[in-house]
Amino acid sequence: MSFKKVGQKINVDELKRLGKLNREQIEVKAKRDKELFDIITGQDQRLLLIIGPCSSDNEEAVLEYAKRLSKLQTEVVDKIFMVMRVYTAKPRTNGDGYKGIIHQADPNAKQNLINGIKAVRELHYKVIAETGLTTADEMLYVENLNLVDDLVSYIAVGARSVENQVHRFVSSGIDTPVGMKNPTSGNLNVMFNAIHAAQKPQTFLYDHEEVHTTGNPLAHAILRGGVDEFGINHPNFYTENLLSAIESYKKLGLEYPFILVDTNHDNSGKQYLEQIRIVRQTLLNRKWNEDIKNFVRGFMIESYLEDGKQDEPVVFGKSITDPCLGWEKSEELVREIADSL
Repeated sequence: MSFKKVGQKINVDELKRLGKLNREQIEVKAKRDKELFDIITGQDQRLLLIIGPCSSDNEEAVLEYAKRLSKLQTEVVDKIFMVMRVYTAKPRTNGDGYKGIIHQADPNAKQNLINGIKAVRELHYKVIAETGLTTADEMLYVENLNLVDDLVSYIAVGARSVENQVHRFVSSGIDTPVGMKNPTSGNLNVMFNAIHAAQKPQTFLYDHEEVHTTGNPLAHAILRGGVDEFGINHPNFYTENLLSAIESYKKLGLEYPFILVDTNHDNSGKQYLEQIRIVRQTLLNRKWNEDIKNFVRGFMIESYLEDGKQDEPVVFGKSITDPCLGWEKSEELVREIADSL
């Protein structure tokens, strides 16, 4: 075998003493988690925004963004509920490139997973403790879930993971909402099969033990567009796409039907300014069609302090992965959404 151990074995209990919420912070998180539950289950009609950087690459910049977002949340709280993207593991199509702070707590330093995991906990903790917001992360590595499950309020299963049986089964045992993205091909059947599997009880091996889950009724759809074998983007936020996804929900009889539109990735072709148009068009569709209004209940938006992206971490608060809307445009967009409701 070619596996070479390069670090000490992780003590989960010891690690979780880092970034441990106090009683007041636990109550803040519990209150927001209940609000999020009510939104997913249809008891609260506010729009959900999963919003923030493509990848949380710099603690100082992420916390500055979180403080601004927290202030904005208080101003639109009657119409919009925001969970901040604090994505700490970045999937790479060919395995190359920056893979998130879980690999590199400092993007300019060498990879160190132990330091990275500590940085992940610290970042999620500080967003909650310093701003009162709760966070979303992508479950890229299922074995790392128990390292952050006490801090994260929303889990996403990405386009490259959604067909993986382990991701589906682990999602069935999570007690927070899990957003399932359609795969990079754009095949919605794959996504709906994943939601079905996540909502059902499952029995499988996890953490070297046989486990049984009760199913997660909060698993739901995220439409992020697709790309074909020729590299051509096929968005799926248009009227016909939304109605097709809604029809699938109705046929399958899944619990708590809920759709988020991912405004970047293959919906925008990673043209980050297109996120504004995609939000506007979806809001118009919600006004035009009652089913779309009832099923399409939020957006996933990639947003940071500065517009666009950079190859090296030079400009403070500018993405080093996918391009993002800068703060000024993001704030205007959130206010526009609130005003439209």
